[in-house]
Amino acid sequence: MKTKLKFLDRFLTLWIFLAMMLGVGIGYGVPNVEALLNQFSYGTTNIPLAIGLILMMYPPLVKVDFGKIPTVFKNVKLLTASFFITWIVGPFLMFLLAIFFLKDYPEYMTGLIIIGLAPCIAMVIVWNELAGGNRELVAGLVGVNSLLQVFFFSAYAYFYLQIVAPFFGIEGLSLQVSMSEIAKTVGVYLGIPFAAAVISRWLIIQIKGLDWLNRSFIPRISPITLIALLFTIVVMFSLKGAQIVEIPMDVVRVAIPLVVFFIIMFFLMFFVGKKVGANYAENAAVSFTATGNNFELAIAVSIGVFGLNSGQAFAGVIGPLVEVPALILLVKAAQWLKKKYYK
Repeated sequence: MKTKLKFLDRFLTLWIFLAMMLGVGIGYGVPNVEALLNQFSYGTTNIPLAIGLILMMYPPLVKVDFGKIPTVFKNVKLLTASFFITWIVGPFLMFLLAIFFLKDYPEYMTGLIIIGLAPCIAMVIVWNELAGGNRELVAGLVGVNSLLQVFFFSAYAYFYLQIVAPFFGIEGLSLQVSMSEIAKTVGVYLGIPFAAAVISRWLIIQIKGLDWLNRSFIPRISPITLIALLFTIVVMFSLKGAQIVEIPMDVVRVAIPLVVFFIIMFFLMFFVGKKVGANYAENAAVSFTATGNNFELAIAVSIGVFGLNSGQAFAGVIGPLVEVPALILLVKAAQWLKKKYYK
């Protein structure tokens, strides 16, 4: 199993781009594949995608020693910088990028603003794992960010769409999202794998011991993360493969500000983290937490408020399609920065 994981990990960038190409090919070449995949949905949750994301997150979460989370939260300077950049700088930066690049495309602009309102609570765990970040810190950050999203996402949406937008010459946009809707999305994409990880980790330690968990169970389940990641990519790109081929310039229009956002947020957080004394593992955790966005929530909100075929929903779906290759390249960047700045 260890050999398999190393083989998958070694050529991960290649596998990801092949999975993207396969997904686009299926989406464009197979008739009605999007309708077929959407049949397996419950509300705004696509079940194949949800299964892929849950399986992808489970192995890294099993590796987390949840008892250490309070310990890694003692670096007050790093946590203050992380939450400030993630929750204050990030949404405002995405707002500015959306206006600058997409003011002539109001639906895409609104979709991008919604994307920027909540940090990632799912795939960040995978990017952190691949980059060798601190698992306990990222798990703690994801947990706190999830609660903040439940309580403040609607207020953030109101603030940016109805108060801030008019200052930039944009008519106030209405977005009504209940806390229960957000909690449901967070519960599906984070609550299920978190609960499964905590319960299985506790049971295995009680029955087989910590050594067996680390030496036998975790190496056996570790390849599931990368296999589920590739499956998720194929499903995501299959859902929008036809549109990617038919309206590629719209994909590019949405992709450009997202790529700019990812680059600025990652390097800003990384160098601020370095400045306040974070070690590499801590820095990788806060940098990827600040960089990623909760596209699952953005997609669910956009579909629920504006409709399945809206431009806002399209922007939401394009988000993770851009995030996957961009963040895997930032994993490589993190590894390079580790060699350069951390001896």
